[in-house]
Amino acid sequence: MKIKHYLQFSDLDAQEYAYLFARAALIKKKFRAYEKHHVLADRTMAMIFEKASTRTRVSFEAGMYQLGGSVVHLTTGDSQLGRAEPIEDSAKVISRMVDLVMIRTYEQTKIERFAEHSRVPVINGLTNEFHPCQILADIFTYLEHRGTNSQGMPDPSFLTGKTVAWVGDGNNMANTWLQASEILGFKVHLSTPSGYEVDQSIAGIRSSDSYAVFKDPMQACAGADLVTTDVWTSMGYEAENDARKKAFADWCVDADMMAAAKPDALFMHCLPAHRGEEVAADVIDGRQSVVWDEAENRMHAQKALMEYLLLGRVA
Repeated sequence: MKIKHYLQFSDLDAQEYAYLFARAALIKKKFRAYEKHHVLADRTMAMIFEKASTRTRVSFEAGMYQLGGSVVHLTTGDSQLGRAEPIEDSAKVISRMVDLVMIRTYEQTKIERFAEHSRVPVINGLTNEFHPCQILADIFTYLEHRGTNSQGMPDPSFLTGKTVAWVGDGNNMANTWLQASEILGFKVHLSTPSGYEVDQSIAGIRSSDSYAVFKDPMQACAGADLVTTDVWTSMGYEAENDARKKAFADWCVDADMMAAAKPDALFMHCLPAHRGEEVAADVIDGRQSVVWDEAENRMHAQKALMEYLLLGRVA
């Protein structure tokens, strides 16, 4: 098999995502029924962290073990990655010893350089520019709740014509939602404070048909099927925290914004969340919130992804 990496959402097409959502549903069903799914027995994944993590580490590590494989956990503090060894050299060595690599780092260029010299698939666990695994799980979660067929399986055709309201920072999550909208046929309503807009050149969007920009977050939420946000200050931008709190004061997803969305709209947040900042407590803990399903589904969606990257389509 030709090596396939997953460095940003646009690395896969609509048919591949339809397959992954179906596999994630099957894998989750087996997990809930305590059925073994050891398709990656004797396979090893290296997890490399330059940014700290809770959900990414637990979901990938537990997921790999549940697939029958094993995990090597590396940080820049306990490896040569933090001692100025060239990324290219690390990639050549590590990829000779494992079957899969997941990296959570800062610049997208780092993971691209690693992948260029890797002999095995590389997965983006998060970079400053993109967070594809999170959006993979988010869309799977939406389909679970609002888009299943008569057999109870996720059907991506339900996404056609739907609207996702992004309220907050024009960050890696926003970039990835934009890529997903182009591939899967829904629309994103973007609302960010002035100075924190999405850089469309980073997102790589080819046309504006799949998104619209709103200065007023309430207008972005109007008629939305899904409202989602993220922290105001992402990891690596802590020095800007005070300035961001002032700039984002009107971009807290509250009950009024959810009321502007469709009555059956869902709320999502990739977590960790700061209640009273980017989201009101009664929203994230309310009846429209699916953040806990969303968090669990990181594991199931990523298991489907790891299986696909290593084995291709399986019957």
